[in-house]
Amino acid sequence: MSAALTLRKRLEQPGIVVIPGGGSPLELRQIEQAGFDAGYVSGYATAATRYGEPDIGLVAYADIEDAVLAIRRVTTIPLIVDCDTGYGDIANVVRTVRGMELLGVAAIQLEDQAWPKRCGHMDNKIVETREVAVRKIKAAVAARSNPETLIVARTDSRGPMGLQEALDRCMLFKQAGADVLFVDGPQSLEELERIGRELPGPLLANMSETGLTPLRSARELQDMGYAIALFPSSTVRLTIKVVGDFLSDLKKTGDSRSWVDRMASLEQTNNALGLDHIREFEKKLLSQE
Repeated sequence: MSAALTLRKRLEQPGIVVIPGGGSPLELRQIEQAGFDAGYVSGYATAATRYGEPDIGLVAYADIEDAVLAIRRVTTIPLIVDCDTGYGDIANVVRTVRGMELLGVAAIQLEDQAWPKRCGHMDNKIVETREVAVRKIKAAVAARSNPETLIVARTDSRGPMGLQEALDRCMLFKQAGADVLFVDGPQSLEELERIGRELPGPLLANMSETGLTPLRSARELQDMGYAIALFPSSTVRLTIKVVGDFLSDLKKTGDSRSWVDRMASLEQTNNALGLDHIREFEKKLLSQE
């Protein structure tokens, strides 16, 4: 069964799907090891962890393709990939969808921002016209080689144009064939509830800590009508905070001993990287000689 069909079938089952995100092979590998049903390749996290850049349109198609290829080499769980705007118009969207399918991703997320896009929780976003946004979703749907590949249609219009425009656009995206709808940046609990009440599912809720949207648990989001609770960049924020605190302390003290109990051991680190499985494979192979 393809990763796309696996994710599609999971969304058809009862219970919300909790999906963490990251931008590096290590983060997505840990997400799989923790037992999550799927992982999210975040544009924000990819820009941060792979390139050390902010999410303001500096990462393009080839960068995401390279990141997904590296992640796919060490993971097997279904991946939802943040493909920003599709990196252009119809021809670019077609290339993006077909390229991602060749890498075996389960779902492709596209948004309606104008390029250069920016993180959905930043100010001064500019969105494409409805006509452009809808035709790109139509192009993505038509470009699929595997009909099970999910198209996640995200609108960023809440910020510049208001919630009603975001709801209207999502209805148009659904009519164009989108599988999952995603309103980014709702700014209150009331808005989250209205989205869950008025839009057809499956719906995705973006829990971006310290962003515009109030945080809610997966259980609460499920009760509002959401099928996916996305935590897209929590891992990179933890990395920046914890590593930053450690380096600050090390600079002052020159001593790491007080941090040892907060670190993975060398063995735990090696196992997180799959060394135990490599050694087991070697042992099994050599025993057959």
